Amino acid sequence: MMAMKPDRERPRAAAGDFDLKRLQELLYRLIAAPCGVGEGLAANGGLPPGNLEAILNGDDRLSARERLEIYANAYFYRLLDVLKEEFAATLMIVGDVNFHNLVTGYLLEYPPTEPSILHAGRNLPAFIRTHSLSRRWPYLPDLARLERSLLEVFHGPAAPVLDASTMRQVPPHEWPALILRTHPASRILDLEWCVDLVMRAAEETGTRIEPPSGPTSVLVWRQGSRAHYRRLERGERAALALARDGVAFAMICEAIAAEAIPDENPAALINRLLARWLSDGLVMAVGPWPASPAGAAS
Repeated sequence: MMAMKPDRERPRAAAGDFDLKRLQELLYRLIAAPCGVGEGLAANGGLPPGNLEAILNGDDRLSARERLEIYANAYFYRLLDVLKEEFAATLMIVGDVNFHNLVTGYLLEYPPTEPSILHAGRNLPAFIRTHSLSRRWPYLPDLARLERSLLEVFHGPAAPVLDASTMRQVPPHEWPALILRTHPASRILDLEWCVDLVMRAAEETGTRIEPPSGPTSVLVWRQGSRAHYRRLERGERAALALARDGVAFAMICEAIAAEAIPDENPAALINRLLARWLSDGLVMAVGPWPASPAGAAS
């Protein structure tokens, strides 16, 4: 551990000025300096007289700066490990060395600004879009976006869901006016590449594949304690987009029917998609409601 000098050993000029809060802020700036402790020391922002040795002990083995650099390296590698776990498929595609260099550049441009490590990778998909790796793997930004969305949906808010048994309590003639909304722990991703195939191959067989290009809409949602993803079927994209803000079931049906192909029964398509949404815990009822819904929380 870092040995902090007791007040009686610090220079008198610094002892009264360096309270715990200032000390914590200074050490964080030095540990998290994008180009290392040396950069932070060169800036000399807020260091007391006597510089680093005024607040940290060194010894014959390690100087005060060398002690602090151990923490700085641990800080970076902790972030690297977190991002490796969060973007496991991206890591598998580009390899360890490329991913290490990617994260190094990313943290220089987007150093963490919030206490929770959950937010550390929030801007990585956007960063990858302008990174040289996206020239070798042009689908990489979409893949990283899918992976990040899975994490964010997993940590999304809880809300009661509508299930099939509760839906059956509503008289059919009242269904058109029923206001449905998609669960807040869900989102639609409009992508340029079929990266859901890359994710599936990585998860199920640990293999790397090159996905086909083409506009693709992927649904990401949480059910219970797991985050899921799948490609949206025909008719789902428009209907679920409407339902994000809450809309009457009749409008959802119209959106689905509008995309039915010739000779297809729109009612059958609507029933099938609704059954899937209810089974997936994807929708919630807002109102009007004839009785208190008993949907389980998700």
